[in-house]
Amino acid sequence: MAIDFHSQENRNTYTTRSADHSWTDIIKGLVPIENLSKALDIGCGGGIYAKALSDMGVDTVTGIDFSEAILEGARQNCKEYKNISFQLGHAFETNLDSDKYDLLLERALIHHIKDLSSCFREAFRVLEQGGTYIVQDRTPEDCLLEGDENHVRGYFFELFPRLIEKETERRHKSTVVIELLKKAGFNNIQEVRLWETRQVWKHKEQLLTDLSGRTGRSILYELDDNEMRLLITHIDQSLTKDTNIVEKDRWTIWKATK
Repeated sequence: MAIDFHSQENRNTYTTRSADHSWTDIIKGLVPIENLSKALDIGCGGGIYAKALSDMGVDTVTGIDFSEAILEGARQNCKEYKNISFQLGHAFETNLDSDKYDLLLERALIHHIKDLSSCFREAFRVLEQGGTYIVQDRTPEDCLLEGDENHVRGYFFELFPRLIEKETERRHKSTVVIELLKKAGFNNIQEVRLWETRQVWKHKEQLLTDLSGRTGRSILYELDDNEMRLLITHIDQSLTKDTNIVEKDRWTIWKATK
């Protein structure tokens, strides 16, 4: 029951949030944003992070996604941003010019890709010399942290252990990512961890409603409707707070230079 990224029903699945300051702060610490003119966001989804890059001062941002339906949502989400454009393409075949971009972001993308070598080679090709490559995703270790008042995602695997194999088999170990980045030609590789605030919920009911819609959480499409109801009940009972819930996810970020 995996999510169909090409369905019109899911075109707004990844448009409903804004990038949190926890993300913008760490990116500003890794990349000289004020000096960048052309950024590329591959696997851009609904354009949330394309917006963030623009707001941080990047002159122009190009978003690439393999789903025209998702891009429709992104264009609508970013319609007020005249410096953001979107194109249909793949991480291993963007159809873009070589040596053009000074920043390339791939957030929450590589777990959808088995052939990382092709993905990284394409990234190397489109970046200009000295350009920065930011890859952000979850390693198997990031995924399986226990659920608590902040790490709501951990409850998914606590209640449905079968999701553990599904989740970890699509995640890449950090050692593999670093090795393949080097083979693609990248250097100055740096690895950092980020507890990114996903959302601050004023009331628990808002979180539960968001979970019910599987919004921005592709792993939840592995559950049927009855299992989703069980999960909502489990999280409702597990969270003792009813207000001001700060939901966070742990990510690994790899920075590399061409």
